[in-house]
Amino acid sequence: QVQLVESGGGLVQARGSLRLSCAASGRTFSIYGMGWFRQAPGKEREFVGAITWSGGNTGYADSVKGRSTISRDNAKNTVYLQMDSLKPEDTAVYYCGARSGRGYSTLTLGHTYDYWGQGTQVTVSP
Repeated sequence: QVQLVESGGGLVQARGSLRLSCAASGRTFSIYGMGWFRQAPGKEREFVGAITWSGGNTGYADSVKGRSTISRDNAKNTVYLQMDSLKPEDTAVYYCGARSGRGYSTLTLGHTYDYWGQGTQVTVSP
């Protein structure tokens, strides 16, 4: 089992920045990749970005590309999502997920993930 705990959400003004953290514990050696997803009210959960645990390869949704950076600190078993130039449409609950199965191209698919955190709210005011 892997446990995930997100933190760092909050209220920020448009054009501001936030850094979300996702701390993993448990069988972290089994993790292949970790991803960030978000869900706004009345909308389906959508992919934000992902990173492979060992190689650090990253990928981003077009909606956040150029404004967000995912990084990891293997010593701390933590993945970060740095978001800059935030927009009101970035308002959502952000979830961190972890997956054991390999396959970089499918890290965009939420249903392939094995573990999820509880989510952290990000609210961007105009």
